[in-house]
Amino acid sequence: GINAEYMGVTALAGMQMQGSGALFGISMGSNEGAGYVDRQGRLTGWVNELWAAPVDLNPVAYSCPWSGDVGVGSMYFGQQAPQKLAPIAGIDLPSTMLAQDKLKEVQKLMAANDPRARLIYETIGVYLGYACAQYADFYDMDHFLILGRVTSGKGGEIMLEKAREVLRVEFPELVKINFCTPSEHMKRVGQAVAAAALPELKKK
Repeated sequence: GINAEYMGVTALAGMQMQGSGALFGISMGSNEGAGYVDRQGRLTGWVNELWAAPVDLNPVAYSCPWSGDVGVGSMYFGQQAPQKLAPIAGIDLPSTMLAQDKLKEVQKLMAANDPRARLIYETIGVYLGYACAQYADFYDMDHFLILGRVTSGKGGEIMLEKAREVLRVEFPELVKINFCTPSEHMKRVGQAVAAAALPELKKK
């Protein structure tokens, strides 16, 4: 799909940023996009549509409203994640509010150091830590690039801290994986910026 192709471009730009391959990346925006560059700096040709891949095997996990599939990445790493966690954390948001606006409200609360918002980002960080271990079973990676509007602001930092903690405690063999993030601006418009950042191909 188009989202996976853009994330492949983002993975290439991330490789340039890190100076090496074996880089796996996800974009946590309106959905979950994913891309991968191998150790030789090559795109594999795989379609990394991980928004539809399960990250929660609990049979009563959250189901995707579009596909009906249970426990898939889009519900844990897209803007649906803070939306579904908000009421559990005690944040009451109007049901008529759009998902992106609910995310903005949670981000405003996090900027004000609201402990309820912090719980949301810590929970997403736990999701991310366990998913990283799962993704590492399938992708040979040294770097895990995280971007997208869900990662913007203080909440993104808290999320990554918690993900690293999960690896330290549960998967110490994976602490070598380097979590990396782009600038705050690129987090929000990452895929377009990444595409523009790639070097121009020389015409023969």
